[in-house]
Amino acid sequence: MNFAVIFEPQNLALYGNGILTTLGLLFSSLAVGAVLALLCALALTGPWAPLRWVVGVYTYVIRGTPLLIQVYLIYYGLGQLEWIQARWDTVWPWTHFKDAFFCALLAFSLNTAGYTAEMLAGAIRETAAGEIEAAQAYGMNRFKVMLHIVLPSAMRRTLPAYSNEVVMMLHATSLASAVPSMLDVTAAASRIYSDYYLPFEAYLAAAAIYLTASFCLIGFFKFSEARLLAYLAPRKI
Repeated sequence: MNFAVIFEPQNLALYGNGILTTLGLLFSSLAVGAVLALLCALALTGPWAPLRWVVGVYTYVIRGTPLLIQVYLIYYGLGQLEWIQARWDTVWPWTHFKDAFFCALLAFSLNTAGYTAEMLAGAIRETAAGEIEAAQAYGMNRFKVMLHIVLPSAMRRTLPAYSNEVVMMLHATSLASAVPSMLDVTAAASRIYSDYYLPFEAYLAAAAIYLTASFCLIGFFKFSEARLLAYLAPRKI
């Protein structure tokens, strides 16, 4: 065992850059994915059957294929098409496809949006009929009922499942190392392994980083659930 190598300044800097890339990819994809998930959830629970079918096919394909394959299809598939490469220096949005981070971000955003949309759509469908009837009796139209009653309630009830999705996405960011020039935590560990031939030390350090980040995320969501879902807790006698 030679853990002293991990604490050398250049290797700590390598892990530091990997942490920044990993967290940047995680939070950026969660933000973009949350917006897409909200739109997809509204479509899945809306009155337009063709739109429900299109979004349903999208979520089915996303949940039915591995994330690594999705990353490869975007980076090595879309990103390498001659039609896109002929335009990626001048025509937006194709200019972004030469950026490895953008390709990874697009894949991760589409992936988390597919899973989160189904969670949120399920919570919307399970909204108590009494809440909706009370809002309608109060004079709210469909838009106001969805905005003020259904969505806030559904988002709170989705929080426990969504916390698992966030932690899973954190772990899934390790797949970004499959994209060349992406220096995330796993890629940093792989580089140290190739330089020093110390796989156990390099990947154990990466595991410790992921474990620490997971602990912080789980603690944040536990605190949020205690605050936002307190009304669902059993009453003490």
